[in-house]
Amino acid sequence: MRSNFSRFLTLLLFTFLGLMLGVFLVPSLGKAGININPEGIIFIATVVLLPAVLVYVFKKRKTLKPSEMAEKPSEVGFVVDTFHELVAKLKDKERELERLKAFAEEKAISIEAYNENILQSVPSGVISIDNDMKIKSINQAAGAILGIDAKDVIDKSIMDVFEEPLITVMKENKTFLRGEYQYATGDKRNVWLGITASELKDVSGNIIGSIFVFTDLTDIKALQAQVELKERLSQLGEMSAGISHELRNSMSVIAGYARLLSKKTEQSNKPTVDAILEEVKIMDKIISELLAFAKPTVLSMEDVNLAELIKDTAASVPGNNDAIKISTDFECAAPVKGDAVLLRQAFSNLLVNAAEAMPDGGSINIKLRCIKDKAEISITDTGCGMTEDIRRRIFLPFYTTKQKGFGLGLALVQKIIISHGGSISAESRHGEGSEFVITLPVV
Repeated sequence: MRSNFSRFLTLLLFTFLGLMLGVFLVPSLGKAGININPEGIIFIATVVLLPAVLVYVFKKRKTLKPSEMAEKPSEVGFVVDTFHELVAKLKDKERELERLKAFAEEKAISIEAYNENILQSVPSGVISIDNDMKIKSINQAAGAILGIDAKDVIDKSIMDVFEEPLITVMKENKTFLRGEYQYATGDKRNVWLGITASELKDVSGNIIGSIFVFTDLTDIKALQAQVELKERLSQLGEMSAGISHELRNSMSVIAGYARLLSKKTEQSNKPTVDAILEEVKIMDKIISELLAFAKPTVLSMEDVNLAELIKDTAASVPGNNDAIKISTDFECAAPVKGDAVLLRQAFSNLLVNAAEAMPDGGSINIKLRCIKDKAEISITDTGCGMTEDIRRRIFLPFYTTKQKGFGLGLALVQKIIISHGGSISAESRHGEGSEFVITLPVV
């Protein structure tokens, strides 16, 4: 009997050592990527070991005689003490594993929060979508650039949040390093976006969606327009100076002969001679306009209340035409640094053009609002509108659709606005009126 008990005790100790070795190996196996549940091992060991020990003790008590029981108290006590020690060590290990688990969870939460802080601090807009075209993440920069509330669009379809061409770009699921698109934001701004698109993959390399990184190129585009305009004006100035000199020499000769002819011709031929002199005056005026347009703009900078300036300009535009109604909607005063005379000239030209597009009457609506560090002015009329071909060329010098005019009005407006660090664009449909949108930096 003593020999059987010794065998059992030896088996029990080896079982205990095997379990303890497995418990100590659990963290190492977990680090190697093997998914093991330490609590499960402890539970199984306890459930298997406890009944086995109890059954053995119970059988020993039944088979041994009272005298033998009295002789073996120390052996049974040893087994019970060993079992209690084993359970205590397993509980200690369980508490250690719980502590490690809590630490790992806390560290994971900390890393996730840190990554989220990085995403929200990036100045570029970042948006991720899944394969079902639903928005999974969007940072604050993206919300500010696109004019939407980032918190309200999570798990929404891109069709319900964005406009074209952004929807088409996202639905194509193409990877590209750089694409430039013009976009109308949720807060009614026209911006240029530089977009980079790439696939979004999980740790196994499976494609789970797409990620888009984009920047606001509006200011860069405005700066490019300023540089291009200055280059064109510089070239035009050099060319016009030489042409005007040659033309004015010839015009002076023509005008001299016409005046001489006017003195010697018969009275019936004088209207023809007068017509020649009138055309020479018109040509001289065109040359003067060209030289004035090509000449570099010198700004007399001062503080300008844009709302007051536009209101005063609009009051003098309709003249005696009571059929034209002008309405204003000013959300801010829009203080700017600029040349009040030139700005007044620019807005006057735009309002005059709008009035001339409505010979039978109509309405002109002027809106002024401040968006971040920009003042946006929109001038909308209910006139005849423009075709797309005309709209693309309206800011070119000497391009006009009017019977009378030199085609420098809108070109001069663009020059004035760009020289103030702003931008101007036009939208129109034939027969549906036109809208001009001007942006200027506010103080």
